[in-house]
This record gives sequence, C-alpha cells and structure tokens, in this order.
Amino acid sequence: MNQEKQSLMAELYNETFHDIKEGEIVKGTIVSLSEKEAVVDIGFKSEGFVAMEEFRNIDDLDINSEIDVLVESMEDDEGRLILSHLKAEKLRGWMKFGDTIKEGDDVEGRVVKQVKGGFIIDVEGVEAFLPMSLSAFRGVAPNEIMTSKYTFRVAKLNKARRNLILSRRETFQKEKLVLREKLWGELNKSEKREGVVKGITNFGAFIDLGGIDGLLHITDMSWTRVNHPSEVVTVGDKIEVIVLDFDKEQSKVSLGLKQIVDNPWTNIYEKYPSGTKVQGIIVNVMPYGVFVEIERGIEGLLHSSEITWQKKLVNPQEMFKVKDTIEVQIINVDQDSKRISLSMKQLESNPWADAEKNYPVGAKINGKIRGFTDYGAFVELDSGLEGMVHISDMSWTKKINHPQDVLKKGQEVDVVVLAVYPEDRKINLGLKQMIENPWPKLAEKYAIDLVAEAEVVLNSNYGVFVKLEEDVEALVYSSEIDKTQASTLKSGDKLKVKIIKVDVEQMKIGVSARP
Repeated sequence: MNQEKQSLMAELYNETFHDIKEGEIVKGTIVSLSEKEAVVDIGFKSEGFVAMEEFRNIDDLDINSEIDVLVESMEDDEGRLILSHLKAEKLRGWMKFGDTIKEGDDVEGRVVKQVKGGFIIDVEGVEAFLPMSLSAFRGVAPNEIMTSKYTFRVAKLNKARRNLILSRRETFQKEKLVLREKLWGELNKSEKREGVVKGITNFGAFIDLGGIDGLLHITDMSWTRVNHPSEVVTVGDKIEVIVLDFDKEQSKVSLGLKQIVDNPWTNIYEKYPSGTKVQGIIVNVMPYGVFVEIERGIEGLLHSSEITWQKKLVNPQEMFKVKDTIEVQIINVDQDSKRISLSMKQLESNPWADAEKNYPVGAKINGKIRGFTDYGAFVELDSGLEGMVHISDMSWTKKINHPQDVLKKGQEVDVVVLAVYPEDRKINLGLKQMIENPWPKLAEKYAIDLVAEAEVVLNSNYGVFVKLEEDVEALVYSSEIDKTQASTLKSGDKLKVKIIKVDVEQMKIGVSARP
C-alpha cells in the first residue's frame, strides 16, 4: 500500500513539474514576507521567491494574497524557484494592450522615471518610452512631472518586440486649445488670477495664466518706480495678478500686479502736507539725487540741491548708500505725476540768513581750502558755509596762473571778507588783503627811467614777464625788446630793463629792454 501511495505521489509530482514552464505566467499565493523578498506558493515542488522591489505598493501586500507571477527560473544557482511579479504584470499588460491599441491612439499614463534622452511611462502596467523631444515638459517642475497623470499619443508600436514609443506633443497642444477656450470663456475684468512668469522684457513680463499669456507692463508692477521688470519678478515665479483688460480676437490680456493692493497715493496731500518731517529708506542713489521710500509704494526725490545749504556741489553717491535710513522734510507733493520733493537742508536753520551778521565785510576769518576752479579757490568756513578767493585776490604783485600755484587742498588760511550775497549764497574772500597794499611804496621805489636787473619768468607771444624782486613782476612789451633777443630768452635768464610805467590802480609795472 505504501508503494502504491508513493507511486501516485510521484506521478502527481511529475505532472505538476511538467505543467509549469519557464516564461509562463501563473497564479501564486504569498505565504511569507521579509524585507528582501516575498515567498510565493505556485503549487510547485517548492515555493518561489519574488524580490520586494518588484512590488509597486509594499503596504498593500498581505499573507495569503493571490498575485500573478512569471516563472523566470525553475532552479537558480542555489536551487531556488525564481519568480517575477513585475514581468508578469508587464506581459499581461502587453497581451491585453497589444490587442486594444494602435499607432495614433491616445492613452493615459504616469511618468515612472527620467532616463537618458527621455522618460519611462507606465501605461496600464506596460512600460513605454517618451523621448524628451516629444515630451512637451518644458517649464514643468520635476516634482509635478512625477506626480501627475498625462495623456499621450502612441507614436510607434512594435508588438513583436514589445516596444512602445509615446508622444505628448499632439495631446498637449490639444489640451492647451481646450484650456485656452475654457479660459477665454471664464475670463473677467478686475478678477484675480494666478499665473507663472513665462518671460521678461524691458517693458514688462509675460504671464502664463494656464493656456493664455498676459502682459504685465512695467508700469503696472508697482506703485513705486521700477527700473526693470527683473527687480520685481523672476522667470518661473508664481504670482497673483488682476485682469485689467482683454481682447479675445486680438489674443491680448493686460494684467496688473500693483492693483492687488490699494493705491498708496490716494489722499497723499492729507497724509504728507508740505513741511512734514518723515523717515525713509534710500532705494536708489543717482548723481543728481537720492530716491527715498517713505512708505511702501511711495517714493520721493531728495535732489542734490536740497541736501545742504552750502553752495558747493555735492555728490550723493559719495554721501549715501542704498538701505540707509534718513530723515527728510516734504517740500512738495504732486499726486497727478506721483512725485514728492524732499529736503534735508530744510530740517536745519538756513545759515545764509545770518551770513552778513556772522561775516561782516572787512572781518578776518579762518577757513580750509576745499577745492579749486581755474579762477579761484573754495574756502570752507566754520559754519559750514563756503566762500571763494578769486585768483585776482591772491597776490598784490605776483601773476597767478592757477590757484594751486599758491594754495593746497586742505590748507588752513586766514582771509578777509570782501562781500556777502546771502540770496546768491556767495561770500567773496581775499587772501592778499591780509597784508598792506605794497603798490604805493613800489611806485616810489621803482621810479620812471630807473634801470634794474631782472630775471626772466615767462616768455610769451605778447611780451616777456620778468621778476624785479621776490613777488614783484613786470612786463617787457613786445615793442620794447628786440625780436632776436626776445626769441633767445628763457626762464632764469638775466635781463637789464628800464622802468617806463607804474600803474598803482592796475597794479602793473611796464619795463623796456631797449638800450
């Protein structure tokens, strides 16, 4: 009896063995699970093994769950039965898929992963390839690509090789047209819409509203001044905008960003009457002045002429920097042109109002040389005001070609106040007036016809300048010297001259070099 039982079991065993072949899809039952693999009973002499990474959703696996598996190997190197759940899914998918679709059909699928040259798409368990050139995924975020479901068109189908190539280009255009028509039908003026910044130009930014592009003009980006749209938006930004106007026939949509918030210029005269003192943040520094934001959306200009009471020209770019906080005074508001004029100097008392009292004519004062022009030197006074020493008031006797021949920047000097003009913000100063006028005595010393030895200082086209003594110069007119002799003279040469003219009022001495 035992022999008969053993013989029967051997027959059943052999029948089972021959009924299961490699490459065949069979049903199996999960009998146990581990981190690496699932053990599956397919009614064979031994259980088979399926790697855990083959399951799409591990959380859905359960003991006694029935699954389809493909017999990959009846016996591997370790004598184990190797099964594949993933390949079974794909093969069953192809068996079903190949009979229901053809090239040109639309199918739905999800992006599984990105590979070189494109994407792997899961279409009802069938693995397909989507070339990058046919994906139409430009501008779509990677996380959105991997989590969304899309419609694709079958570009190429080879059932024998189980090769499926998809394209999204045609279906994308179709979807875009549908969305575009739907959006045109839903669009309303003054409504808020969310869009993505698609491109930026010098005059504005193009916003994709989900099938329709709208223009956000630079003037509608902010209530404050915008130099370039890139200061406000960046390509790829998701922003909320307001539909200002649209024309379906012209395919034009005008959008606004600043209109999301209330116009800060409303009631501007009541908020900022002239004379109001405010604090603001510097948002831009230009050679002609400083732009100051006194509240969000409200900017004013602090012109360079309103920075200080001093007459000297100031360079705002040397005094201020962006993000500095400064105190200013409102001096003028123009709501129509959205302009506010600011001042710093108005916060202080006008020093020119007391200039005549503080600097009476004839007073001797001390100052520091601040700068030069070709015709004089600027002197900074203790009060912060500024005066000028003209080149003609630097020496009684010496011809000054340039102020820097006499003075240096930063040098402290004692000067005499010659005149004060508060309305013009001018103070005329004298350097030579610090000493007594030497010309009356020089007229006595250098009498007419006196012969003296002089030193050549400068040989010019209209005469030769000579030095009679330190800081005392005279001019030999061209008519009073032999041309041949004059052409050979150079600075430092000695020359015998005769006094022919002394003009005390003009402070000039004329001499002759003729025998």
